[in-house]
Amino acid sequence: MIRLFNHYLSVRTLLLTAIEAVVLFQSVVLGFQIRMSDYAMRVPVAEAGVFALIMLLMMTALGLYQAQAEPFRATVQRLLVAYGLSLIVMSFMFYLFQGFYVGRGVFAVSSIFAVAGVLLVRLMFFRMTDLGLPRRRVLVLGNGPEAEEIIRYLHSSDQVRAIQYAGMYPVVSEREAGAPERRINHDQLMRTVRDLKVSEIVIAVRERRGGVLPLRQLLDARLTGVRVMDLAAFYERERGMLKVDNLRASWLIFGQGFDQGMTRDMVKRLFDIFVSVILLLFAMPIVLLAVVMIVMESGWPVLYRQERVGQGGVPFTILKLRSMRQDAEKDGRPQWAKAADDRVTRVGRFIRKTRIDELPQLYNVLRGDMSFVGPRPERPFFVDQLIADIPYYDVRHSVKPGVTGWSQVRYPYGASVEDSLAKLQYDLYYVKNHSLFLDLLILVETAQVVLLGKGAR
Repeated sequence: MIRLFNHYLSVRTLLLTAIEAVVLFQSVVLGFQIRMSDYAMRVPVAEAGVFALIMLLMMTALGLYQAQAEPFRATVQRLLVAYGLSLIVMSFMFYLFQGFYVGRGVFAVSSIFAVAGVLLVRLMFFRMTDLGLPRRRVLVLGNGPEAEEIIRYLHSSDQVRAIQYAGMYPVVSEREAGAPERRINHDQLMRTVRDLKVSEIVIAVRERRGGVLPLRQLLDARLTGVRVMDLAAFYERERGMLKVDNLRASWLIFGQGFDQGMTRDMVKRLFDIFVSVILLLFAMPIVLLAVVMIVMESGWPVLYRQERVGQGGVPFTILKLRSMRQDAEKDGRPQWAKAADDRVTRVGRFIRKTRIDELPQLYNVLRGDMSFVGPRPERPFFVDQLIADIPYYDVRHSVKPGVTGWSQVRYPYGASVEDSLAKLQYDLYYVKNHSLFLDLLILVETAQVVLLGKGAR
């Protein structure tokens, strides 16, 4: 893992992206050289760069850079869809910007090189990196439920390519019920680290007082180049979340992140306005069509207004296209949305799955009530309940809520206190590490959620 603009990215993924960017760029150059060999041609830097960028964005949006391994056939299918979407976008580019125009013959040859090149790279890359890329060998220090959870995570199929479980080192001895707790002599910790070729130690201990931790030995390990980290830092790096049950107020206060400032606010506001205006221009025909369909099925009103909690706990009115019956909450009591909710209309089911019902919130973004990227705003009725039940829940209100967010692209639709806790852990990661880079990454991954219909109810 490497930290880039406050966000952790896999070295393996970055390397694959860089190689494929070169292949995509070079495919256009080769297409020009083959089709225009009789002419003195310049190097098509702009055309090749635009094609490579669009293809990489579409491949990311289709989930081709996700951590989970998948069959090669699925990779081929996703790549072909990504190419088809890139072809549509490039056609618009050719129409709007004549300087980027690429002839049909050149584009056809370039496409063959691009698709075949990416598939060949992936076949070779995964075989070579599986054999040659060193894994991080992790020693889990602890023997409680936290240690067991980390061990299960390290053994999960998604992580075996980058991380390897080296072993568990207990901090207390096994004891019978009612017997006093006994400490372990930690003189052998450094020998264990050397014998198991450990590169990282994760401290999976909830209670650290009373001499539980072998501090002197951990310092010795650190001085020999072994990385030592606690549970909160481990989950932040590996899963992009801050697990609430592992958090301490001191870690939040004295740790890095949670940066706020005028420059960040100005950049984010300009980003919000730019993205919202562009999306409104492209989405207006879709919104008008959805309005007609809603009126034909269930009449007026089309817009649904609802009070939500914004930055600083200040309430505001959010706008959505109505996707439920008009009497969805006829008893006046707010309800969580359920899977296969019978209150959702047929048109509503479609616009919720494709996220079309969220498009009017772009008006909230332009007004300044929301940001384009941020934690999803919740209703005051549920917020009062969640603040009482979940520690640190109100931390998410330190930034503007968003149309989309890190928890939306990392966790399926949440409609319960348990789901809200799970999503909060991703929201806390965003609040701690938010940056323009992370906003752009979330924007691209949101396209994957929309295209693949993930998490909608």
